[in-house]
Amino acid sequence: MFRGASAINMDAKGRIAIPMRYRDQLHVHGTGVIVITIDIQSQCLLIYPLQEWELIEAKLLTLSDTNPVERSFKRRLLGHAHECELDSHGRVLVPPTLRQYAGLDKKAMLVGLLNKFELWDEAAWQQQMDDSQTLIQSQDLSSQDRLADFSL
Repeated sequence: MFRGASAINMDAKGRIAIPMRYRDQLHVHGTGVIVITIDIQSQCLLIYPLQEWELIEAKLLTLSDTNPVERSFKRRLLGHAHECELDSHGRVLVPPTLRQYAGLDKKAMLVGLLNKFELWDEAAWQQQMDDSQTLIQSQDLSSQDRLADFSL
């Protein structure tokens, strides 16, 4: 399981180094192979261990190719998906089209979300955190069905 937010740097070639604490898990779950694709709801990238991505692909197979919304959904996720392998230093090259989509430059945030990561431009991540805080504070969480009984 991946958790926590890590400030990372992207080098001039577009590579990021996965923090050490995650590398062993990535090798166990997918022999160091990951899949990077876009997040269709936020301007960030999603990074899955190959084993987790294969579960997503199985779900995508159940979507219709004749339903325009489902087909567009599949096209966006699969069309941007890139299979990448960590090098011996734990680095991975983020393809230019994906870097452009997420507005990635030098400073980035890698955020663990249990079975996957999000990769954000550092400034966009901070804005997302500010927006999330405002949203949460403006809501009555007890009126949210899935959050009503959630406790920490």
